[in-house]
Amino acid sequence: MIALRILAGLAGVFIILATLMSAVRTVILPRGVPVRLGRRVFRTMRALFEFRVGRDASYLRRDRVFALYAPVTLLVLLVAWMTLEFVGYALVFVAVGIDSLRDAATASGSALLTLGLIHPASIAATLVSFTAAAVGFILLALLISYLPTLYGVFSRREAGVMTLETRAGSPPSAAVLLERFWNIEFFDELAGLWERWEGWFVELAETHTSFPAIAFFRSPEPDHSWITAAGTVLDAASIRCAAVDAPRDPRAELMIRAGYIALRRIAAFFGFWFDPDPRPDDPISIARAEFDEACERLVRAGMPVKADRDQAWRDFSGWRVNYDTVLLELAALTQAPPTPWTSDRSPVVSGRPGSGRVRNRSALPKRARFS
Repeated sequence: MIALRILAGLAGVFIILATLMSAVRTVILPRGVPVRLGRRVFRTMRALFEFRVGRDASYLRRDRVFALYAPVTLLVLLVAWMTLEFVGYALVFVAVGIDSLRDAATASGSALLTLGLIHPASIAATLVSFTAAAVGFILLALLISYLPTLYGVFSRREAGVMTLETRAGSPPSAAVLLERFWNIEFFDELAGLWERWEGWFVELAETHTSFPAIAFFRSPEPDHSWITAAGTVLDAASIRCAAVDAPRDPRAELMIRAGYIALRRIAAFFGFWFDPDPRPDDPISIARAEFDEACERLVRAGMPVKADRDQAWRDFSGWRVNYDTVLLELAALTQAPPTPWTSDRSPVVSGRPGSGRVRNRSALPKRARFS
C-alpha cells in the first residue's frame, strides 16, 4: 500500500511539473520552443473544426468557422492544463493519506479552484492544498496576461495588413501596388514603404515563433491575411528590383531579405521543410507568362520596364525562390484567402472568396506542428 502511495505521489508530481513547464514554455519563454501538449491540443481542435466546416465548404464559410479556431483552442488549452493539474494533485493527495479516490479528487478540485470545500486534516495535505491553490491561480493569471499580449501583437500586425488595401487592392496584388504608386506620382516614396515593412517582418519573425497561436488569428476582413500581405509586398519589391528600369533600391533588397528570413523562421518552427540555400534558377510557383503579364501591366501604366525581359525574369526568380516554398506552405497552414501569386496556388484553396472550394481535403499538412 505504501509503495502504491509513493508511485501515485511521484506520478502526480511529474504531471504537475510537466504541465507547469508546458505553460511556462507557451506563455513566458521568449523563444519559439515547440510544446507537445499545446501541439496536440491545437491539432485535435483543428480536426474538430475541419469536421465542423465540412468537406466542400466555400472559402467564406471556412473563414467564418475558423475565425474562432485560435481563440477557442487557447481556452481549451487552459482547460487541458487545469485538468492535468487536477489529476496530478489528486494523485498527490492519495500519496499524503487520503484513501478514497473520490475524496482525493474533491480535495484536488477544491484546492485548484480555491473553493474551500475540503479542509485537510494533516499538515502534508494542507501544504499540498496551498500549492494547488497557488498553481491554479498561476495558470489562470498566465492565460489572462497572455491574451492582452496576443491581441497587442495582432493589432500591430493587422495595422500593416490594413494599410496595404489602399496601396495594393483587395485581395492585394504586387503589380497593383507598383502601378498605384506610379500613377499617383509617389514612386520615389517606395523606399519608405520597404523600410516600414522590413520592421514589420522583423517583429513578425519574433512574435509568430514566441507566440505561435497568433499565426492562426484571422484578419477582421475575410479577404485579408498576414501571409498574403507578406507575399504581395515581397513580390512587389522583387519586381521593382528585377524588372523596373530605375536606379537600384537597396532598401527593397534589405526588406526582401528580412521577409524571407522571417517566413523561413516561422515555417521552420511549424516543421516545414525548405531549401535554406536555393539556387537562383530553381523552379518557382510563378509562371513566366504571369510575370510577363505583370510587366505588361506596368508598361501600360507608363512605368519604365527593362528591355531585357529574359534577364528580368531570371532576376525575379532569383529573388522569389528565397521565399516561394515557405510562402505557399504558410498560406496553406493558415488557410489564407485566395490571392494572386500566393494562396491561389497553395494546397488549400483556389478561386475567389465566396466561390472557392477546398482543393485538398486535409487543410493541415501532416508534417506541420502548432506549438
